[in-house]
Amino acid sequence: MSIAYADIVLYNGRITTLHAEQPETSAIALAAGKVLAIGSDQEMHANAGPDTVIINLAGRRVLPGLNDSHLHLIRGGLNYNMELRWEGVGSVQDALAMLRLQAARTPAPQWVRVVGGWSEFQFKERRMPTLAEINAAAPDTPVFILHLYDRALLNAAALRAAGITKETPDPAGGRIERDARGNPTGMLIAEPNAMILYSTLAKGPKLPLEDQINSTRHFMRELNRLGVTSCIDAGGGFQNYPEDYQVIDQLHAEGKMTLRIAYNLFTQNKGGELADFQKWSGMVTPYSGDSYLRHNGAGEMLAFSAADFEDFLQPRPEMASHMEQDLGEVVRFLVEKRWPFRLHATYDETIGRALDVFESIDRDTRFGDLRWFFDHAETVSSKNLERIKRLGGGVAVQHRMAFQGEYFVDRYGKKAAEHTPPIRKMLELGVPVGGGTDATRVASFNPWVSLYWLVTGKTLGGLALYGESNCLEREEALRLWTSGSAYKSHEESVKGTLAPGMYADLTVLSADFMTVPDEAIKAITSVMTIVGGKIVYAAGDYQQHDAPLPPASPDWSPVRYFGGHQTPDTHYATHAACASPGCSVHGHAHHHGHDGKLSRWLGLDQDSQRPSFDNPWAIGCGCFAY
Repeated sequence: MSIAYADIVLYNGRITTLHAEQPETSAIALAAGKVLAIGSDQEMHANAGPDTVIINLAGRRVLPGLNDSHLHLIRGGLNYNMELRWEGVGSVQDALAMLRLQAARTPAPQWVRVVGGWSEFQFKERRMPTLAEINAAAPDTPVFILHLYDRALLNAAALRAAGITKETPDPAGGRIERDARGNPTGMLIAEPNAMILYSTLAKGPKLPLEDQINSTRHFMRELNRLGVTSCIDAGGGFQNYPEDYQVIDQLHAEGKMTLRIAYNLFTQNKGGELADFQKWSGMVTPYSGDSYLRHNGAGEMLAFSAADFEDFLQPRPEMASHMEQDLGEVVRFLVEKRWPFRLHATYDETIGRALDVFESIDRDTRFGDLRWFFDHAETVSSKNLERIKRLGGGVAVQHRMAFQGEYFVDRYGKKAAEHTPPIRKMLELGVPVGGGTDATRVASFNPWVSLYWLVTGKTLGGLALYGESNCLEREEALRLWTSGSAYKSHEESVKGTLAPGMYADLTVLSADFMTVPDEAIKAITSVMTIVGGKIVYAAGDYQQHDAPLPPASPDWSPVRYFGGHQTPDTHYATHAACASPGCSVHGHAHHHGHDGKLSRWLGLDQDSQRPSFDNPWAIGCGCFAY
């Protein structure tokens, strides 16, 4: 009888398995893409054969691979190599220095894009860069900088490239900021519809197919560098199926995926939502595919009239009166077809109305064991959580409050923010909860920023939002990012723990998540990531096991020069001078008084100045920050 030797044995570590029978161990053996065994160093060495790769962990912490239950990887991968990342940058001056360097190497007609993942509160100056500073840093190369869900900053070259002039009218739900003469200043404001932001971004040149393939591979590698081994792709605006899945399909067919993806399908057509799902139901079935690329149902957009928004600088929207009808016909069809689904919903009021629809359908067409869940749910009430539980639903939470918490407190008060979202209550009720980011257009794709927020309750700027009652223990937070997310794609039997027979997906950490000081959590990376028993990323002491990719393309890609997520210890502007002749940081005053509160900078701190609006998605914008 032949002996099944391990392909890889890792020993002398601190391995958190999340396996009830053996929650921590020192060694693990991997074979045929799965966990062969866990146990002591001696026991695992017994599984080694002549060809087994044996790796000394040297006391490092190992976790099950992280799983982002709400990521826009497929769309984000197409653009990753084009984008300059301000994630983790510690100062405005370093951010501007990066912009200046990238603008100098970006050829016409390409743009420099900073798209999501940052907040002014992460900067030591506690402010955003000004338009004057942006124009000084990049006078000739078009620059588009997206700030959260609410606005974009364009330099003069980008205004010209996008064709935005004095004569350009404000679109519905958006505003072009103008000077006293009516000329556009470069600030585009969502009031509250983000279509103005994303339709402008879409005017920039795209990468050719070959570079999109390279870009997607580098995005997956960056996620591997941070310990991510799986995600659930939430679709997105302008992400049509099957047309915009060509790149990921090709990488899957060629065996070049280094991260497992379960994907949801997002309707693209206001008024034609049901028709989209009817068409797709004839093309793909739930959970079809394999362990690296599989279908996961519908959402996060099911009906345009049912989608609220998440710009806390603006008042909560009132959803359209026909929301129930639009959402009901789609959800009834999905339940009949046994398609799992997810629904974007920020506010309790939206969730309550959606639950009315779901409960009505369930009376004659049972949900039963169908997997479904709400995304976000920042202000969901205990009453509605109980309704979610009764109907067998769940919630996927993301760290959007880490980026927008200051704005939420500014509008609704600190008390209201203390349980936004009420994660502890969800867990107490037994509601299935998955962790995630909602990257890439707003929040960072860095899972450690999310885990920091879950554990500390703090924003990127250090504002403490929650008391201990709504903060999680580290193992609790980790479970959201592993088994909790696996449940969302019906894969909890193969993912989320390091038990024998489970997928051999794991990460070896640069620092011990279980013991490092809270503030050090944000700086954790992986020194080795394994997916399906294969080492897909390795660094430092394990560099010899790495399988590097071809350089990021095209040759001017910001990723080639700066990489992805930055750290505050990385400086690009050692002696950078202020580009604006009115900088309060350097002892004089900008025209706008920067105090760290964007609402005041925009003149939105008085109720009389806040714009009025109806449901922002009623006009059919599906390109917003999903």
